Amino acid sequence: MTKLIYFKIPSCPFCRQADKFLEELMQENEQYRDIPIQIVDETSQRALADSYNYYYVPTFYLGEKKLHEGVITKNRVKSILDEYLKKSEE
Repeated sequence: MTKLIYFKIPSCPFCRQADKFLEELMQENEQYRDIPIQIVDETSQRALADSYNYYYVPTFYLGEKKLHEGVITKNRVKSILDEYLKKSEE
């Protein structure tokens, strides 16, 4: 199964909020803990970040499909994780 890719910048307040939401959701649902998430720090992995088409962080991709870009809510993070689980069952 394709990894979930999460693009972020450590100094971004919205990315820190997304990190918090991911942590909370993984505590709430153990299924989420098994999801492989490749975290890409734009500041240190510039070439990889530039190979994807997005402008704002946090951004989530599932393979080549962009799932989310920009300011995020906990419910949106949950829906991204749920979409991954749904795809992995297909």
